[in-house]
Amino acid sequence: MTKNASKIRFKAKLLRPAESENADSWTFLILPKNASAKLPSRGMTAVEGTINGVSFQATLEPDGQKSHWLKVDSKLRETAGGAEAGDVVTLEIAPAIEEPEPEVPPDLKKALAAADPKARTVWSDITPMARRDWIHWIASAKQAETRARRIKNACSMLAAGKRRVCCFDRSGFYDKSMSAPKPAI
Repeated sequence: MTKNASKIRFKAKLLRPAESENADSWTFLILPKNASAKLPSRGMTAVEGTINGVSFQATLEPDGQKSHWLKVDSKLRETAGGAEAGDVVTLEIAPAIEEPEPEVPPDLKKALAAADPKARTVWSDITPMARRDWIHWIASAKQAETRARRIKNACSMLAAGKRRVCCFDRSGFYDKSMSAPKPAI
């Protein structure tokens, strides 16, 4: 946990996603709005902290309502006292000292490898948060054709020296492409 950052403490209920092929393998929680408001961004935010006293690092996702949600996989639930969907867990989080490197999807990785060398240079020079924004913009496409077009456009924009994706709502509040999963009832 960061030494200087103030810790954000709250309780939240673990929820099971309604629609997921592996719905039994993970749960999620939605941060209370007052806890989320203390974070530096309404968009994806890397945090470190504890859940039921067990240390973890993760990236919070925007919920489209100016707050965040956290995916809690089965391994973290087990180490956090065997918490299950429906249980209330205690969290203490703070913004991470360093942004973790995002996982680059295979189709984007392939396109970057074949792209103009300038695109690869800009990609490697931008911050992990900027790379995450590009990835999220591409992944938020609803159709395969749109995703392919965004990958092509990203490579062109990066080759032109563009470091940030334009007109991308990191919070999901305006375009609703980002939101918390729907909880199972």
